[in-house]
Amino acid sequence: MVVEKKVLFIASAGGHLNEILQLRPLFNKCDAFIMTEKTGASGDLIKEMPGKTAYLLYGTTSHPLSYPFKLLGNCFISLYYYLKFKPDCIVTTGVQSAGPMCCIGKIFGSRIIYIETFANIITKSATGSIVYHFADDFVVQWESMKELYPKAIYGGPIF
Repeated sequence: MVVEKKVLFIASAGGHLNEILQLRPLFNKCDAFIMTEKTGASGDLIKEMPGKTAYLLYGTTSHPLSYPFKLLGNCFISLYYYLKFKPDCIVTTGVQSAGPMCCIGKIFGSRIIYIETFANIITKSATGSIVYHFADDFVVQWESMKELYPKAIYGGPIF
């Protein structure tokens, strides 16, 4: 009997989610679960992948008063879904909302694959700067990013 690997794909809403959705062909090759922030643009995922989609609280650092509470809330939401889904692997394109899940996954022994966003050509993302130190595979989409992340794998653009 072949057991499918459980893979959790997680990304913030917007461009990061668009990047992770470029990996859609992989969803059929594993037991895939997807998490993102709840926004108007991400609402259709639940229809596409019923029972395989979960949402985090949407929050940005541009709202310094509410952001820490939303980040803390996302830590608890991430822990709940991690324990519910128990992924073998976590694949993410970042940013803030994916950080807690990567930390939780590392603690519980999941493989962490972090793909630095396509938008970063010469600067590190805050989440990437942290996850780089413990990710099993850290992938950059621009060769120039290898200067900032020397142990990274250059994977080219996923678009």
